[in-house]
Amino acid sequence: MPKAVYDTRFFVEYFYSKDEKMLQKTKAERNRRERYVSAIVIHEIYRLALTREGREIANLRKTTIEQEFKTIPVDSEIAKISAELRQKYKLSMGDSMIAATATSLGATCITDDPHFEPIKEIKKAWI
Repeated sequence: MPKAVYDTRFFVEYFYSKDEKMLQKTKAERNRRERYVSAIVIHEIYRLALTREGREIANLRKTTIEQEFKTIPVDSEIAKISAELRQKYKLSMGDSMIAATATSLGATCITDDPHFEPIKEIKKAWI
């Protein structure tokens, strides 16, 4: 089964989309691969849920992700790869960390974020 690293925008669609077709796509996607997330995604989704819905829902979102996806911590190698990608492609720190996680695992990045499009070092699959 191919490895996949899921971008924050995947979870935004999964948790918040009102589009039934998109919800079906995100649910189907989660069931097809070895699933990984960068710890940065936990931060971004937790903060979004905290802002929109409060601490209880933020904790629920975090727990859901941790139960269904393997969380990859940021280590020194991922930090180095991230800095290189950030410099080369002018990415945000979050996007560069997620791309670096995909690079380090040799995984496809699942996203709909156009910031990932020019990154040659990773494979991308668009949701």
